[in-house]
Amino acid sequence: MKLAMIGFGQAGGKILDKFLEYDKRHDSGIVRAAVAVNTAKADLMGLEHVPQENRVLIGQSRVKGHGVGADNELGAEIAEEDIDEVQGAIDSIPVHEVDAFLVIAGLGGGTGSGGSPVIAKHLKRIYTEPVYGLGVLPGSDEGGIYTLNAARSFQTFVREVDNLLVFDNDAWRKSGESMQGGYDEINEEIVTRFGILFGAGEVEQGGDVAESVVDSSEIINTLAGGGVSTVGYASEGVENDTSGNGLLSRFTGGDDAVEDSASTTNRITSLVRKAALGRLTLPCEIEGTERALLVTAGPPQFLNRKGIERGRKWLEEQTGSMEVRGGDYPVANSQQVASVVLLSGVNNVPRVKELQEVAIEAQENIDDIREESEENLQDLVEDDDDELEPLF
Repeated sequence: MKLAMIGFGQAGGKILDKFLEYDKRHDSGIVRAAVAVNTAKADLMGLEHVPQENRVLIGQSRVKGHGVGADNELGAEIAEEDIDEVQGAIDSIPVHEVDAFLVIAGLGGGTGSGGSPVIAKHLKRIYTEPVYGLGVLPGSDEGGIYTLNAARSFQTFVREVDNLLVFDNDAWRKSGESMQGGYDEINEEIVTRFGILFGAGEVEQGGDVAESVVDSSEIINTLAGGGVSTVGYASEGVENDTSGNGLLSRFTGGDDAVEDSASTTNRITSLVRKAALGRLTLPCEIEGTERALLVTAGPPQFLNRKGIERGRKWLEEQTGSMEVRGGDYPVANSQQVASVVLLSGVNNVPRVKELQEVAIEAQENIDDIREESEENLQDLVEDDDDELEPLF
């Protein structure tokens, strides 16, 4: 699947940068075009892989390149005002070679949180290609203002995109981990999952062709219908030894692994279960999912069609969906077999409900503090006896 990616704000830019690095490392060719947009000059300068001419600084007249300070209303205003500058960078994208747009943003800050729904709305108005969002929710320990920003942005973003893929930092941050180390690891997790998902179906000249092809139309149809999506992932190491000695021994536990199709079938099915029931990018109950897509990737000799089909049927039973697509993605030189499950149109998501409740409480607290602050200032400067005259 060929994507035009737009990273909005600090988190969006870093994830975009990571996608470009992943693309080079795996030669997957997912990112057809990349544009990073920010109100903070330093964040744009810190990117390593986004071409210099595709880094767009907006809001210079308002914030002088210093960012919007977690004010997502200001972020949205600036994105509206400077939409032509963003469009100027998008104009260089060869849209006829692109299957979809992906707008990436952290939803807790200011620029990405406010600007990403604005750019999504703009893209949908101009182009016929689908526009997807990849939104990252802040951790619950990041503070009330970030939770409030995320709840408001989430509500707006999901309405402006054809589908919102969500990654929840809360489910992925490890205790005791440094902030920078934590985010680097989280960004790696994001690109691994979405890299395999969007990379499915891309075959180089002379490369291995999947038995059951998953191409961009399968992904587009799974994401059609809107709503919120989450992605699950599981992998197992394999000994990709083409000499015939120890083939898949770590995957099946035996030396005659390729012949042991029953064992391989069970392992593939087990991987699918782990992917769907393990740590999802957005934790949720999978029952009631509207649509799903299963991709199993790895060296072609280890991709067992019966296992993939059995995994797909199991997914159908668990979700209750009649729209479950599935297939394989051969990666000749890979040292692992991986299963990626895309669950689209999920509706039983406790984290989103919790986010909204905390945000409402934060909003009330902020209003109370502002009111109290005005009263306190009045008390501080008030002259009860009117002995002092103001300057004007």
